[in-house]
Amino acid sequence: MCTADSARGLEPAGTETNDRRRPFPDTPTCAIGSRPMPTTSSPTRSVVIATFATVMLAAAVAQGFGRFTFGVVLPDVREDILGGSNSLGGFVATANTFAYLVGALMVGSLSAKVSAVNSVRIGLLFSVGGLAAAAAAPNTAILTLAMISMGFGGAAIWIPSPGITSAVVAPHLRGLAVGLTGSGVGLGIIFSGQLNGRLVANGGGWRDVYTVHTVIGLVAIALVFLVLRQRRSEAQPAGGFGGFAVLRTLDGWKPIIGCYFIYGFGYLLILAFLTSRLQDDSGFSESAASTIFAVTGGCTIFGGVALGRISDIIGRRWTLVGSFPLWAAAVGLILTGELALVIVGAVIVGFLFGGIPSVIAAYLVDRTDAATYGPSYAAATFAFGVAQVSSPQIGGFIADWRGSFTLVFVMSAVVMSSGALFAWALPSGS
Repeated sequence: MCTADSARGLEPAGTETNDRRRPFPDTPTCAIGSRPMPTTSSPTRSVVIATFATVMLAAAVAQGFGRFTFGVVLPDVREDILGGSNSLGGFVATANTFAYLVGALMVGSLSAKVSAVNSVRIGLLFSVGGLAAAAAAPNTAILTLAMISMGFGGAAIWIPSPGITSAVVAPHLRGLAVGLTGSGVGLGIIFSGQLNGRLVANGGGWRDVYTVHTVIGLVAIALVFLVLRQRRSEAQPAGGFGGFAVLRTLDGWKPIIGCYFIYGFGYLLILAFLTSRLQDDSGFSESAASTIFAVTGGCTIFGGVALGRISDIIGRRWTLVGSFPLWAAAVGLILTGELALVIVGAVIVGFLFGGIPSVIAAYLVDRTDAATYGPSYAAATFAFGVAQVSSPQIGGFIADWRGSFTLVFVMSAVVMSSGALFAWALPSGS
């Protein structure tokens, strides 16, 4: 347990600072989420760095590995155990997102009983178990069960994560904090894309990718138990079913849910089928498609940080109003099939893929506290999850029907453009 002296501020002795611009909050805790210590000092730099590093790794396992790796390895999985069916691939992806939806409901409903850190711990157990099962999956049924476990675990990890990290920084840096948290997902995507390409080039396969992810997941479990500590406060609001009782008290809750729903439907049509589109429709090699997917993941890292910080400056509303139409333009570039334009489009998609949800989460962080963030974000994530459940299945069906992914990508562009209307409806002071 840290003492008050060990958590003193970072400024040299005798130096006065403007509290509004201090990077860390005035009521620190060395045990994340525990009661504030009676001091005006800040948490040490090592506490903040350890918190961010641990939560970012957990986010990589939850989303980068547990959800988006399937899009990277889908071409090989499809030929190995899915009988070459895009529809079946969409079904497996849908099972993952449906489990994420169920997980979001449970996190919101149990927020008064399960702490944020314990939620992350439980989620990692499910996610890593699913990764291990996927590595050994002999057929579609086992792979589907593995994806369900990863989906449930992903919700339990990701939903409380932005609240954990934003709690150790000052209010004017919350957007940046949420963006940094989400950048862990981008790091996971980069790693998955590069790992798959290298393993395939050296005679490996998609099961080897999940095996490596399992080992990394075990490291994440150890770090979360060692680094993050949380003691429950006495007063925890009841979130109601799925957290909606808390969410409905927030200003602008309907349009922000609309933004998250649109994003959930539109982004997965691209991320789930990007490598398949590049290989099947544009004639890219497996290595080239994996590299471009990794580029998308790399830009996710910067997108969350950059858009989060931009929204700190110009506001969440205007940032979202501009982001949704930009996504549609990026998809248009990918559809050309020209390498240079595809790369530019992939860069923009990655940037917005990391940035848009970071801004949405920051909007909710602005309007909640440590006790109400979890249930409100869980409720918003439910709308996001509903959209995710339908989009992979629809995308896979359309691809089989049309014999290409062109219409799937066009649908993503059109749907995402409509998100600007919901963003415009947010309170003008957002």
